Amino acid sequence: MSTLSRDGLAPYAQVKQHLKDRLVAGEWAAGELMPSEAELVALFGVSRMTVNRALKELQADGLVDRVQGVGTFAAQLHKVSATLTLRDVHDEIAARGHEHTARVLMQRAEPATEAVATALGLVAGTPVFHSRIVHLENGVPLQLEDRHVNPAVAPDYLSQDFERITPTHYLFEHTALWRARYSIESAAASAADAKALNILRDDPCLVVVRRTWTRDAAITQARLIHPGARYQLEGSFTP
Repeated sequence: MSTLSRDGLAPYAQVKQHLKDRLVAGEWAAGELMPSEAELVALFGVSRMTVNRALKELQADGLVDRVQGVGTFAAQLHKVSATLTLRDVHDEIAARGHEHTARVLMQRAEPATEAVATALGLVAGTPVFHSRIVHLENGVPLQLEDRHVNPAVAPDYLSQDFERITPTHYLFEHTALWRARYSIESAAASAADAKALNILRDDPCLVVVRRTWTRDAAITQARLIHPGARYQLEGSFTP
């Protein structure tokens, strides 16, 4: 039976927030071993997958460090001030009470260019997975996701229906996320991007480039393009 009572939150988000509150309160000192996944499953009355996702997101937030085969450790809390949260665009839109839909423009295997190969730690020409997906909020294009994926880490990526599940959600559930890196830039919309987002060519866009890794290999590089007039990037830090 779950001890959590955060109405309106998904089970993984309830577990995540409960652990975050305890971390912020100093229940575990930096570097201290936290309860195992099995202990958390028993404590919260949820599945192991739910606990794993909560811990992955805490790790992405910089609040915990995970060592395969050893366990989860409390991280230095100052780390979170320099991180952005890995958020699924579906969850972001749903949190506003709006409807998320997606339109897949392309989903295929192709040889890696020099730039993509460098980003994923591969040799140029190695086959990679490439998808381009428009995410819509209440029917209005909010984000064009142009993503390359390392097939060795997510071999079933191309068989997914990304109009029903987002790539971010799929990769959260099926890869062992270890670290992530962001860059943020402004750019004028290309002709192809403008068409996908239903904006004018050269309209200003906010572009977030996100790369993620397991302990041993790159998982993905995603270029997330947002119409500047429709999107605002926000963040906060509460120690």
